[in-house]
Amino acid sequence: MTQFFTTTDGTRIAYRDEGTGTPVLCLSGLTRTMHDFDYMQPHLPPCRLIRMDYRGRGQSDFTGPASYTVPQEGKDTIELLDHLQVEKAAVIGTSRGGLIAMLLAAMAKERLLGICFNDIGPEIYKPGLAKIMDYVGRNPRAKSHDELAAALPQAMPGFANVPQSRWMEEARLHYTATADGLRITYDPELRQAFIAAFEGPEVDIWPLFDACAGLPLALIRGANSDLLTQSCADEMRKRRPDMAFINVPDRAHIPFLDEPESITVLHAWLDRVKNPPTAQA
Repeated sequence: MTQFFTTTDGTRIAYRDEGTGTPVLCLSGLTRTMHDFDYMQPHLPPCRLIRMDYRGRGQSDFTGPASYTVPQEGKDTIELLDHLQVEKAAVIGTSRGGLIAMLLAAMAKERLLGICFNDIGPEIYKPGLAKIMDYVGRNPRAKSHDELAAALPQAMPGFANVPQSRWMEEARLHYTATADGLRITYDPELRQAFIAAFEGPEVDIWPLFDACAGLPLALIRGANSDLLTQSCADEMRKRRPDMAFINVPDRAHIPFLDEPESITVLHAWLDRVKNPPTAQA
């Protein structure tokens, strides 16, 4: 069931808090909502699964493009943990969520139990970002969920062996049907924030990844990803040889997280989160 809390600046944030056990905080992609993790949820071992809609997405308040930044979203994330009285959580970060997780590792590492990155790293392939520019903040041309589901296989190159039922799920999860056609489930002004970041100066994110030292890490990469290159993944593994890793076949940006390969890595990572080497010694 969706609940709400209010941040210190008065923003109403939607979240779900389900299950018991190790807290696992799920942080979604740029334009997505807590439903990013619907496919994954049934396949996880027992845990306390916490999900949220960032400000400007889903059922959370729209607060304007100046507030749609990784630092602000990281602050909101910490405030959610405070609201729930969760001292530490493991984080599954999809795309944008992985950037937030790295920032938290640098700024509030004491709140983290580990991080699993879903198709994101410290280097983001610029041509892949340019493709996002084509659609962010814009409603699809498709007028119905059926029409969109039929178009998605061609619109999502790099994905293969995806049943049509999954494309229909994607259409229904991330677009709302109205009398005037489909509508995005986030503030259209997110486009302005994305353009400002895209056109801004390059930022070296590797120090944030290095700040994850000592935390159990995992990396799930779409084998056909146009956002996380294999060379970046290789460097991440070089710096963290203990990091669980998989290239998910037939997936681009982003894996759905219910692929057998993704589930295997998630379970291995959560096992390390629950039983770190120091606790086993």
